[in-house]
Amino acid sequence: MAAAAAGPLGALQAGRARLVAARCARLGLGLGLPGSATSSRAGPAICARGWARAGGAAAPRRGYSSEVKAEDELRVRYLEEENRGIVVLGINRAYAKNALSKNLIKMLSKAVDVLKSDKKVRTVIVRSEVPEVFCAGADLKERVKMHPSEVGPFVSKTRAVINEIANLPVPTIAAIDGLALGGGLELALACDIRVAASSAKMGLVETKLAIIPGAGGTQRLPRAIGMSLAKELIFSARVLDGQEAKAVGLVSHVPQQNEEGDAAYRKALDLAKEFLPQGPVAMRVAKLAINQGMEVDLVTGLAIEEACYAQTIPTKDRLEGLLAFKEKRPPRYKGE
Repeated sequence: MAAAAAGPLGALQAGRARLVAARCARLGLGLGLPGSATSSRAGPAICARGWARAGGAAAPRRGYSSEVKAEDELRVRYLEEENRGIVVLGINRAYAKNALSKNLIKMLSKAVDVLKSDKKVRTVIVRSEVPEVFCAGADLKERVKMHPSEVGPFVSKTRAVINEIANLPVPTIAAIDGLALGGGLELALACDIRVAASSAKMGLVETKLAIIPGAGGTQRLPRAIGMSLAKELIFSARVLDGQEAKAVGLVSHVPQQNEEGDAAYRKALDLAKEFLPQGPVAMRVAKLAINQGMEVDLVTGLAIEEACYAQTIPTKDRLEGLLAFKEKRPPRYKGE
């Protein structure tokens, strides 16, 4: 890595680079920086009990081959065949409009714990299994029964789980096919990419309840669309449709909703398929470089990029990419 500038600035940049190295170590990616932590790759992927891996044939509406119990509030699907490497987290609380309850947060936490250490996972899609709703935010019926002393810890737990989703080492896509309010939009904001159907409705509406977004919304919305506009939307509790969200940069794509009600999911799946052929290690360190670099000055960000690039040089995937280019064939990456 290029030498950092001398003095306090250089020390700050070096410290930041070491933090990135430590982050890579937790992902099983050693950067080899002087004084940085390194580690071997994580062990075999862990599968949570009761999680079903979907087969190749797709169900007519949802695109899955296997059925799960209707009472499951979070359906975790590992897609197969040409979609192998894509995992779909489907929220399924129809009676509560997918509101974030204690149980749902617990299930999301369990899912993320497994996914972050599974090297076979290439992209994660967060979607709804309930028509016309993504997530209506916090479960207010459950919240009203909480003692005031319980509210703070629950919000902290929700924030922590959404942060874990944001920190997943692979690309994440939120497929918003319906209502995404409050904590539901905060969940979507934690994803790398957001796709919303034209009929979707989304907004941070907490000020209507005399509270503020508490699961990252006050921080991630300004980073997504700019501070002034984010303030306007939070202060007004305004709700945007898909086209309006696209116009302000809140979402990347706005497909016209279809009869099945899953246009955003289908577009998200198309995007995930575009990611699959790329080098797995490169995808992980590219996400890390972007996320870490956006929080620092350009000079430090370039140092982070250099450190992350260095991680790809000794990989077998890089050599396979060069060989495939020479032989004019698709590369066969193994994530090594």
